[in-house]
Amino acid sequence: MKNRLAHLVCLAGLMVCAGLVCATPAVAAPEASKIARRWQLDIEFHDLERVSVTLPGDNKPTAYWFMLYTVTNNTGEDIEFYPTFDLVTSTLQVIPAGEAVSPTVYDILRQRYSKLYPFFRDPIRVHGKLLQGEDHARTSVAVFRDFDPKADSVTVYIAGLSGEFAKAANPMFDPKKPESSDNPRFFPLRKTLAVTYDIPGDEVTRAASTPIRRLREWIMR
Repeated sequence: MKNRLAHLVCLAGLMVCAGLVCATPAVAAPEASKIARRWQLDIEFHDLERVSVTLPGDNKPTAYWFMLYTVTNNTGEDIEFYPTFDLVTSTLQVIPAGEAVSPTVYDILRQRYSKLYPFFRDPIRVHGKLLQGEDHARTSVAVFRDFDPKADSVTVYIAGLSGEFAKAANPMFDPKKPESSDNPRFFPLRKTLAVTYDIPGDEVTRAASTPIRRLREWIMR
């Protein structure tokens, strides 16, 4: 049941991003406010990069993608910070940060950036109450396993930065059945930062190419 609901929520999120979900045929899907209506954290990040790591016991390197980021709370109140990062390819492959990622990768990235970010935190330690001000800013990294080489663009969705919520109609809702977790009438949407990159080249050369940031925008997902 939980897996089915998660699948439906993910599908609805992708459809909302594509502008396909409507509350009624004449009403567009909710849009993120340009001016924050509720608390909103500040984020700075390094653009998506590729890293190859030879894991213990392996003879050849494994490819990962990562995004270093720093979050600062300038909202005027302490905020419970529980971010999520999802990478979605142009071929509709969805990859949550941390999925199938070896701890060795985090160790290597921590060492690589130790001088630039001496207070770097592993993703699991970035969660929790985020106090106000630059002195309490947190730096961590989102790491994704390698994605479909056929993808010529990817979008990283970052949730947990805003307290703004909305809802969208479930296009798969069956009015002939009772409303339930398997058949929800609406899906909750969160204000989410979407960062889109083009991946130049073809299936063979993309592994060595540098992603080019094309768009950064707030959406409801």
